[in-house]
Amino acid sequence: MHYTHLGRTGLKVSRIALGAMNFGELADEAGSFRIMDAALDAGINLFDTADVYGGPQSPDMAKGFGTSEEIIGNWLAQDKSRRDRIVLATKVYQPMETGPNDKYLSAYHIRRACEASLRRLKTDHIDLYQMHHVDRATPWEEIWQAFEQLIREGKITYVGSSNFAGWDIATAQCTAASRNLLGLASEQSLYNLTARTVELEVIPALRHFGIGLMPWSPIGMGLLGGVLKKIGAGRRATPALQARIEALRPQLEAYEALCAELGEPPALVALAWLLHNPAVTSAISGPRTAEQLLENLQALELKLSSETLARLDAIWPGPGGEAPQAYAW
Repeated sequence: MHYTHLGRTGLKVSRIALGAMNFGELADEAGSFRIMDAALDAGINLFDTADVYGGPQSPDMAKGFGTSEEIIGNWLAQDKSRRDRIVLATKVYQPMETGPNDKYLSAYHIRRACEASLRRLKTDHIDLYQMHHVDRATPWEEIWQAFEQLIREGKITYVGSSNFAGWDIATAQCTAASRNLLGLASEQSLYNLTARTVELEVIPALRHFGIGLMPWSPIGMGLLGGVLKKIGAGRRATPALQARIEALRPQLEAYEALCAELGEPPALVALAWLLHNPAVTSAISGPRTAEQLLENLQALELKLSSETLARLDAIWPGPGGEAPQAYAW
């Protein structure tokens, strides 16, 4: 396994992180245990979940809320030595109940959500506590006060963000600095060959402030995993996925042809492309089986030539660089 620092912190994390979004929904407890066993054996030490994972992420469809955390907690309880071998990350923000204060980032909700996550995870601390989305209705002074209290109590160690805009990251960091806090250690963003908007302002902000980037959906919800070949072999696609495939068909055909030329599975090429970016700390793999996880780990050893990287850019062009040069020069 390869490890790197989480942003500017002294914490070392694996370049591939285990994403537990499928636990309790697409992977039952026994299957999730096998995935975590395989991850630990392979040297993955960053386990990422959220309080809302385990079912549809809507308070009107609350079946499964908290299940992913509960499964991880049950796995940790099997062998208490496991807790000290992983960096445990979870998230707060999403509605967990239907009450007016059962969501977002008020100090009231952050405290209660953290206590609930600790109970489900069967642990006394969370290593990386992440804001699942930005809450622009709550002042940063209140948000940082809540996190500072949790740090003081030993319930969390680092704070991260997810789905933040570049200016949200800057605002968060400036407020944290005024309180003499470390601020954000990491940001989780949608980032893959098909979705490169973060290159405009988010990645430059992360680089400036020394914040680690953990891309989610590195294989583009399956689009970059050889979807054309799989459908040609009889795999069924949802109407939404089929619509995306048709919209991107010329690029997908060129991409899968390039991967075939390289002799590499498309999913590994997509992961390797992310890991070539110095801004990326860990790519989040959200497998449904242990076998999928082990296959994804092969991306760590896949080196893409400058020519291949240029061809990938030609197939999947980004926004044209960083802002404002991308549009105003």
